[in-house]
Amino acid sequence: MRTMIQRYALIEAPSILGLKPTGVERLAEVLIGNGFAERAVTVALGRVAAPALDGFFIHLDADCLDDSIMPAVDYRLAGGLSWDEVAAILQSAIASGRVAGLEVTIYNPALDADGSAGRDLTDMLVRALATDS
Repeated sequence: MRTMIQRYALIEAPSILGLKPTGVERLAEVLIGNGFAERAVTVALGRVAAPALDGFFIHLDADCLDDSIMPAVDYRLAGGLSWDEVAAILQSAIASGRVAGLEVTIYNPALDADGSAGRDLTDMLVRALATDS
């Protein structure tokens, strides 16, 4: 019986981009100011395309989104990513054909009284994950 071991990468965008923010409160500002949405996809996909890896896993924290559109997180930050930026990042990653899985964390429904942030998050994920038949 032969055992196959698959090798996957978990991408942490700030470290891949070589960013060293002075603190968590400045992370969104630093990422956006450095063209995160565009650079992250290019750099991350370049790294996970290595022949030694069979694919990669996407970990998406909802608190990466701008505070004005995602209030349902425990630690809110102004200057985060827009729905369109996150969707574009996910679409580019998925188009690589190397995605092994996706998890979304940090969304806190207890902080989303009317459920609108959760619906918007779901709508963005549906749009980002949709494929043409």
